[in-house]
Amino acid sequence: MKKKILILTAGFGEGHNSAARGVRDGLARVAPDQSTVELRDLFAEAYGSINDLVRRSYLALVNSAPRAWGLVYRWLDRKTDYSTEFRRLTKLKAQFGPVLDRFKPDIVVCSFPAYAHVLEEILGADRACKCVVVVTDSITINASWYRSPADYFIVANEQSAAVLRSGGVAPEKIRVFGFPVSPKFADFAEDRPLPGTNSNRRVLYTINAAKRGAAELVGMLAKLDLDLTVTIGRNDELRPGIDTAADGHPIKIIGWTNELPRMMHENHLLIGKAGGATVQESIAAKCPMIINHVVAGQEEGNAQLIVETNSGVMAHSPAEVVAQVQRAFDDGAKQWHEWAGNISKLSRPRAALDIAEFLMSL
Repeated sequence: MKKKILILTAGFGEGHNSAARGVRDGLARVAPDQSTVELRDLFAEAYGSINDLVRRSYLALVNSAPRAWGLVYRWLDRKTDYSTEFRRLTKLKAQFGPVLDRFKPDIVVCSFPAYAHVLEEILGADRACKCVVVVTDSITINASWYRSPADYFIVANEQSAAVLRSGGVAPEKIRVFGFPVSPKFADFAEDRPLPGTNSNRRVLYTINAAKRGAAELVGMLAKLDLDLTVTIGRNDELRPGIDTAADGHPIKIIGWTNELPRMMHENHLLIGKAGGATVQESIAAKCPMIINHVVAGQEEGNAQLIVETNSGVMAHSPAEVVAQVQRAFDDGAKQWHEWAGNISKLSRPRAALDIAEFLMSL
């Protein structure tokens, strides 16, 4: 009999969606004939246009007023009775219940913390299905994650496991598999050519939600002796400004693509925000990172992981980013080699496959 696995995500930050897709794609490789998988965003299904408004408001808040979001994040972190708060999500509960009745999952995988609380509200503590929470952030982990009534918690690294243990989670419930990046990251076994020898110095700049100062930074990077690629995702309105900022220098501007695993393996440096997915993809690809934007609260730990392991650096202005790029490649790329050696020790490109094997073993 096939194992039924329900994967739940929410669009409040790409890390949740990325983790959910990674688990789904890992199962498709590991157990395509032994599992039946559904991936759902029940917040979007239950609340429709209201969810979209809240999601866009959240993204605007974290990117335009990060200090204000930091206050909200820390208020959430201090709460102790999350179940009471999540009981107010009546529409979510009304959407969730029929899905459980129809699909009858053996395992519910949650890449967003609210679902584990609502699952227990619906089925009770003696539910038959297992609940597995995939924690999408590192080190600064909001208590809503680890105070949820889950059977297992999957974390990206030992530093995050220590946070959960200190928060009262039993060690036997914690599994350190790495972040479930796309299984495509496991397909690239060969090391990238070293910078400055048989390869140009390749830099990938992912703009994503952190758009402020993007054109200025591109203009400064374009003047360096680099092979520069800029990804703008679905923000096509950025393309003319980025092209103008390059001022005739040869750069590549890429829209939405599913080739990021390959691109990260081909480049020597990644410049981008400290999102859970972005940082973990950088680690999986063994690509040192220059972090130019941090959302207060949940992203602080992701940045801390890169900095404390000396796998990259933070840079708070376009000028500082440029200075760090030059530092990385100066003196025979001495700093880059140091960063690359350290980030390689963290890399777990098979995480999604290992998580899939774990789920099938339950």
